[in-house]
Amino acid sequence: MTQEFVLETRGLTKEFRGFTAVDDVNLKVREGHIHALIGPNGAGKTTVFNLLTKFLPPTRGEILYRGKPITGMRANDIARLGLVRSFQISAVFAHMTALENVRVALQRRLGTSFHFWKSERSLEPLNDQALALLDQVGLKDYADVLTVEMPYGRKRALEVATTLALDPAVMLLDEPTQGMGAEDVDRIVELIRRVSEGRTVLMVEHNLSVVSRLCDRITVLARGSILAEGDYAAVSTDPRVREAYMGSEAGETEEAGA
Repeated sequence: MTQEFVLETRGLTKEFRGFTAVDDVNLKVREGHIHALIGPNGAGKTTVFNLLTKFLPPTRGEILYRGKPITGMRANDIARLGLVRSFQISAVFAHMTALENVRVALQRRLGTSFHFWKSERSLEPLNDQALALLDQVGLKDYADVLTVEMPYGRKRALEVATTLALDPAVMLLDEPTQGMGAEDVDRIVELIRRVSEGRTVLMVEHNLSVVSRLCDRITVLARGSILAEGDYAAVSTDPRVREAYMGSEAGETEEAGA
């Protein structure tokens, strides 16, 4: 039944002047699962994310959230429904503190982001909630640190905190461990596992070690189409998946997960 799936696509297709980036993708994300989109470079993973969150309009196909069509909705309305995404590049404010970044996200949820005439003191009631979110992602000691001065892995954790501030039902994480060393990767894996409790996560991820440790289900894309689906054991032994990765990032990913 459709109600089993919090997020679903039917025949989702995106064409750019004759080039098909996403081709007839039928994705089904179960409520409460951590679901990964993987595939070689250029497979269409981030384009799928952009379609789901309305940063791009589809050429054809349908997107459903909790069984209801959302294909024609705007990006901000999608976020209000509870579908909130992060990006490959950290999207926090570099010259604001960690606390201020989370507070801005809380303001957005309250609908007061553009109340410029109010003094900063009016935002103080949000401080306790912002500190609680920072504590949740292991950043309470960084509350007063400017984001530009924070290590890269901590910035990505801060981005998770700002995403949580919007109270998402579905978190869409675009390559959350990209560019990280092993210690930061381990920290982010535990963070995602912790914050996924009570919500659904859909993530694009290159590091197969991360996927194997976190994900309930995996969808493999190749040339814009779904190549394989299943749990990690099934997908990692699928000859088609091995062939798709061969000569691309498969070796790099295995080394990253070693």
